Amino acid sequence: MAVGGLTPVISGWSAVSPYGIGRDAFVEGVRSGRSTATALDGEAWHGPGERACLVPGFTVRDVLGRKGTRSMDRVTGLAVTAVGRLLGEGPQAGAGPVPDGADVGLVLGTNTGSAQSMMDFTRDTFTEEKPYHVDPSRFPNTVMNCAAGQCAIWYGLKGPNATVAAGRSSGLQALNYGRRLLVSGRARSVLCGAVEEYSDARSWLEHHARRDNDSAGVLGEGCAIVRMLPGDSVSDDEGLAELLTVESAVTGPQGVAGTLTRCVERALARADAAADEVWAVAPSAPAGRPGAEERDVLTRLFPTAEEWLSQPELIGDTSAASAAFQLVAVLAAAQDVPATAGRLAVITSVDGDGSVACALLRLR
Repeated sequence: MAVGGLTPVISGWSAVSPYGIGRDAFVEGVRSGRSTATALDGEAWHGPGERACLVPGFTVRDVLGRKGTRSMDRVTGLAVTAVGRLLGEGPQAGAGPVPDGADVGLVLGTNTGSAQSMMDFTRDTFTEEKPYHVDPSRFPNTVMNCAAGQCAIWYGLKGPNATVAAGRSSGLQALNYGRRLLVSGRARSVLCGAVEEYSDARSWLEHHARRDNDSAGVLGEGCAIVRMLPGDSVSDDEGLAELLTVESAVTGPQGVAGTLTRCVERALARADAAADEVWAVAPSAPAGRPGAEERDVLTRLFPTAEEWLSQPELIGDTSAASAAFQLVAVLAAAQDVPATAGRLAVITSVDGDGSVACALLRLR
């Protein structure tokens, strides 16, 4: 937990989501509460699913141009686009590097990077003519930190660059990693978020993993990014929210209820906050038992919360990016309600693999 003037402040955010590219598109989508699930084009996609929540019309070259994108995969393109929108570099991302990039860090959450790139490259090693004529320019896409590295290259971000893989909680773990960078003085500002792509490979992987869970919803994709600054560099009337704490744990086959309860209560205690100060609750809401237990815990702990923000039914299961989208959904909702200043928001993440996390924000 940060102390004193170093308590991190979120000063800006952007998103590339099934609502469209940029912050305004996401805000409009949250306000409307509309679902983004659409039928898949059978000629373009060859996975087992018939519907998905895709970023509308997104192709890397159309959005970022031809220069430097010949071998860029979808997950990297989504991340580069989102970071570009946050940095405010004009209508098209990639307009140029930021002038103070040496002090700007980037922490990006993911599951595996691009499952599609990994599988394509591996398949080529078996199917192409000997001596295994794979395209070497595509090898970087198989590395988990490719998207974060490309964001740094495109925009001249020369501060710490890290990739965090933690399932659904990746966005919150990235936020906590960024907090530590600020508190330790290793960066003057940090971009934190998470990214997930829709692809045939991911669709098949999720299909087999979900075989016994018929209630699982459609898959989604996108990237959400926030900018964090040390509290002592932001005036009292600036910024969107203070990051009070991020707590995490791992549970076992007994379920997530007890572990999540302890995480949330620990977060409130460390922030010296009370449950009745909480204005908004943003659960991860995965399908099945973890989601049901999460809902029960939060309903019991925060019976007076005025706003409940759940994303999966609107933008699909965004997996590694889900917690990052929960975070920006809170910020998007809060900008329409000035009376939220000084109140709290709780963001939680649970997963069937046992990972549990929560973040506590004080809105400005």
